[in-house]
Amino acid sequence: MVHKRKPTIHEVARMAEVGIGTVSRVLNNHPSVREETRSRVLAAMENLGYSPNPHARRVAGGKSYTVSIMLPFVATEFYTRLLEGIEGVLLEERYDVAVFPLLSQSRLERYLKSHTLAYQTDGLIMASFDLSELYPGGQLPTDRPVVLVDAKSPRYDSVYMDNRLGGHLAAEYLARFPGGLYAIKVEEEIDLALSQTVFAERLEGFCDAAAEAGRPLRSGQVFKTRFSAEGGRLALQHFMAQAEPPYNIFAGADLIALGVLEEAEAHSLRIGQDVRVLGFDGQPWTATRGLSSLTQPVEAMGAQAARMLMERIHGYRGTPRAIRFEPTLLERASTGLPTPAYIP
Repeated sequence: MVHKRKPTIHEVARMAEVGIGTVSRVLNNHPSVREETRSRVLAAMENLGYSPNPHARRVAGGKSYTVSIMLPFVATEFYTRLLEGIEGVLLEERYDVAVFPLLSQSRLERYLKSHTLAYQTDGLIMASFDLSELYPGGQLPTDRPVVLVDAKSPRYDSVYMDNRLGGHLAAEYLARFPGGLYAIKVEEEIDLALSQTVFAERLEGFCDAAAEAGRPLRSGQVFKTRFSAEGGRLALQHFMAQAEPPYNIFAGADLIALGVLEEAEAHSLRIGQDVRVLGFDGQPWTATRGLSSLTQPVEAMGAQAARMLMERIHGYRGTPRAIRFEPTLLERASTGLPTPAYIP
């Protein structure tokens, strides 16, 4: 017998033209959702035949059959891909997801409180940040299983990208070319509350390798900005005010790198010669744009984190585990390669 595939929360969000977090709030009957938006989401659910796991709407055997996912943002390609990887595993286990985006310092402070709904589900996946460092003793206010993804903690299971290695590879690669070395660091409001973030790790690896190559970075060669293409445009403007081309730029993220490309084109600078730019993430669109990038298997990381959480929920009580992924350098035209060096 062929079973019809169950629609996903991503499909609901696309049809309703909202974020995944909004769909999650509708499912949880959150009062902050506008009535017009709520109606649109409910209509999309009906049209698709989407229904949350029936077990998740009742407490049976002490379980809600729901997993919380806490992440910085929802409207980015990285987190969309990460959620797809997580949700694919949870759907097989007949678990629903409740998404909790941090977004800002004020929301972060709210989620630090133990009574928040994020800690009341059967387990928690925390993406990109180790919020446990903000608590005395490094213990989150929950006795439910916790897994970190795109972050690492000695106290909890972790699935992480070696971001320092990525930064190191970026500097080793860009140092081969003539011209100055430059780096862009992404820094959002909530990053300031934590001692370590993925973007800080990437920059540290880059600066270490640049120094090892005898080309240490001065303050003017590092630009801090928000996570947006506009940040990349502003960064190139800053670097152009510091020195003449060529510029060899580690953008830290593909979206930032896109802004660098757009600004370079606006100034008629030659991509791959006057400006070489390297991103991070390996988003699908980078192939069309000819963007060199340090790729990471985002969906695989999400799926691994979900599997580890389910093992905890099903009774695994071993010591914290850490699964490490490494980035892969993919060369394209943005760093001077006329054709891709790697074909997936």
